[in-house]
Amino acid sequence: MEFPISNRLNRLGGYAFDELGNKVKELEEQGVKVIDFGVGDPRYPTPEFIRKAAQAGIDHYATAGYPSYAGSKQFRTVVAQWMQQRFNVSLNPDTEIMATIGSKEAIFNFPEAVLNPGDMVLAPTPGYPPYRTGAAFAEGSVYLYPLLPENAYLPDWSSFPPDVLEKARILWISYPNSPTGVMAPDSFYREAVAFASQHNLILASDEAYSELYFSKTPARSALEFGRDGVVVFQSLSKRSAMTGYRVGFLCGDQRIVTAVRKLKTNIDSGVPDFIQGAAMAALNDEEHVHEARQDYRRKRDLIINAFKEAGIEVTPPEGTIYIWQKAPNGLTDVEWAHRLLDPSIAIAVMPGSWLGSTASDGSNPGAGFVRWALCPMMEDVELAAGRIKSALS
Repeated sequence: MEFPISNRLNRLGGYAFDELGNKVKELEEQGVKVIDFGVGDPRYPTPEFIRKAAQAGIDHYATAGYPSYAGSKQFRTVVAQWMQQRFNVSLNPDTEIMATIGSKEAIFNFPEAVLNPGDMVLAPTPGYPPYRTGAAFAEGSVYLYPLLPENAYLPDWSSFPPDVLEKARILWISYPNSPTGVMAPDSFYREAVAFASQHNLILASDEAYSELYFSKTPARSALEFGRDGVVVFQSLSKRSAMTGYRVGFLCGDQRIVTAVRKLKTNIDSGVPDFIQGAAMAALNDEEHVHEARQDYRRKRDLIINAFKEAGIEVTPPEGTIYIWQKAPNGLTDVEWAHRLLDPSIAIAVMPGSWLGSTASDGSNPGAGFVRWALCPMMEDVELAAGRIKSALS
């Protein structure tokens, strides 16, 4: 039997994380222990109190049936309280918040709620692939704007062509930024809100890394600077090492939240109630988040110091769980990644050109850089730090 694959699916390239995983698997099958900095999946256990809350929830919600599409009122209230305490943003849990199955599901499906065929999405490159793939599946088109070191990895507002802005409906931003590790200043958020309002754009802010920052000043939320047309996507995956739980939330402009709620009822189901119970426990505790920040800082400093000892220039990230490193000695990012994967070194990193797509100006801003995800356990990070110098010999 033969059957066609949809054109929309065929237009998508391979998912970079899958490609890297296959390469690591090949080495491991040969008996090589690979220290994997490639995929941003925390390796340390989800904190015990969160696991216990999930376990208790299985019994508590034993006969609960299907969960609410929008999330339970209790969960949405806890989210509202957290947003108030963390960002001083007041949200109505009934109309301005909804639970999501992590942030990937929400980010990918979101354009279906607000785009019509031919509408455009403005998305950063390098950036999270669902920004562009979600738009493509919603029959929209994507204008990829480059994040460049000379612009401090912030958008150049003057670079967007007028004809693009005429068709655009969504502007994606994400700070602390994955993969560059840059935090945005307050002035950026004011400019972004004003720019989106001026051009009738929904400002979609992916804030999955908002709690992982290394400065004394916490990261900000776009909702601190505006509500009209602003929507925030949050996740507990990185904040609380809950990647496998698949839980997050969307919040902001009531009109947008209402539209996404309607969309969700036609696509999937709600977050399981016992998972929401674990998420509420996580949101009610900040100590484990502080400990995670300190842990990532120590890992960051180990790798950064190893780079310095090896004579490699790198800028320490201000936030996230990533180091965005320029490939040394004139190597391309793919060549550097392959050299690190030599069995004698066995370090996996993500080539930046795999994360970056060709921008609308024809460049690939990810080319020449590699991303280190600070996810291995501390002892493996220490081991990797010792191997970095040998990678250049």
